[in-house]
Amino acid sequence: MKRVVLDWVAVLVSYFLLGLIRILTGSQARWWGCPPKALQRIYFANHQSHADLVMIWAALPKELRHNTRAVAARDYWTRTPFKHWLTSAVFNVIYVSRDRQASEDPLEPLIEAMSHGDSLILFPEGTRGFADEPQAFKAGLYNLALKFPEVELVPAWINNVQRVMPKGEVVPVPVLCSVTFGVPMQVLPGEDCPTFLQRARLAVLALRDV
Repeated sequence: MKRVVLDWVAVLVSYFLLGLIRILTGSQARWWGCPPKALQRIYFANHQSHADLVMIWAALPKELRHNTRAVAARDYWTRTPFKHWLTSAVFNVIYVSRDRQASEDPLEPLIEAMSHGDSLILFPEGTRGFADEPQAFKAGLYNLALKFPEVELVPAWINNVQRVMPKGEVVPVPVLCSVTFGVPMQVLPGEDCPTFLQRARLAVLALRDV
């Protein structure tokens, strides 16, 4: 009974947050390069705010949100019981450890989720950036693409979300934001990791002015 109640609370909180996000940001989804289809995908985007995770989640249609899981840093999002509950029960994120042991494979939880058919929301920079352009991408996106070549890789640009919660502020500021989804891409035959990551980063950056 307790589990059922908690599940219903999570559903209600998700609807509340969805409404709040849309009031604060407009949450405009711009499917410029592909339609919102129920295909297994890795959505990869720029990362300038802790709200990025929520912004892409809110931009997806309801039928896609259920099977699309964001990748989040365990040390930050499990720091308090509320953050842990919110990200696990409401957003169903996949935690990755940034302070992992050398023997740990950081992609293991992502591979497990994708093996079960889940789509991912991934921020290849690995951490938030504060410049106008994304930082260099880390190799995880490339390695996942090699392991799951049938999965579409969809670049996305999140615009203005860093202004919703300026650094040092507690109260969100209403700002019109958008997520632009680009043309799906894949690793080309014989393409090495640095070349692919640069191409993926440029694909995200190209959506900034679309």
